[in-house]
Amino acid sequence: MTIQFETVEYRQDSATFEGYLAWNDAAAAPLPGVLVAHAWGGAGEFERERARDLAKLGYAGFCIDLYGKGVRGSGPEENAKLMQPFLEDREMLQGRMKLAAEIARAQEVVDAARLAAIGYCFGGLCVLDLARTGADLRGVVSFHGLFDSPGNTEGNKIGAKVLALHGWDDPMVPPERVVALAAELTEAGADWQIHGYGHTLHAFTNPAAQNPATGTQYDEVADRRSWRALAEFLEELF
Repeated sequence: MTIQFETVEYRQDSATFEGYLAWNDAAAAPLPGVLVAHAWGGAGEFERERARDLAKLGYAGFCIDLYGKGVRGSGPEENAKLMQPFLEDREMLQGRMKLAAEIARAQEVVDAARLAAIGYCFGGLCVLDLARTGADLRGVVSFHGLFDSPGNTEGNKIGAKVLALHGWDDPMVPPERVVALAAELTEAGADWQIHGYGHTLHAFTNPAAQNPATGTQYDEVADRRSWRALAEFLEELF
């Protein structure tokens, strides 16, 4: 087994984006595709490693780029400035996500009829929003994502299956917001699951998250459990 990877440039209007595609060259293509939506700092090595991990499971992992080629945050202040316009304009966010999905479908190693999406933190919000638009996806998975509804998808039906993997003590998403997401997904007719990990904070999959004072803390057990849940979910989808 050899994991292959390549960068994929794509454009929207005057902006250029850089995706990253990983796949196992021993697997029979075309493969189910899985988008990987990045956290608030932009696409980086963490997301690329997840794409390669997905390739090891037999999928084509495609890291998307919401901010633009080379546009990355260097710390919390810059990250917040990059993310905020998307929180304020969810239609723009959804448009970028739809574009990334179409770019992924167009790749030779990807089976255009079999597509899912996963996302981390801000990326978790992004994949939930993609599902909320009624996009043609098999499923989406949010890892310690934000759950706030966008305000422009009420009345839509969600055909994608939804799995939300959530640290129960995440200060950014209190329990009432989890309940609100469950109600929203039920109203939209989604097939949904929410896994809550006790005594677990935000960013629990990221070994670099080591600041419990701000609510971010890596948790090896929750990380392992959530990846296992993802693997089982994707197996069910495909």
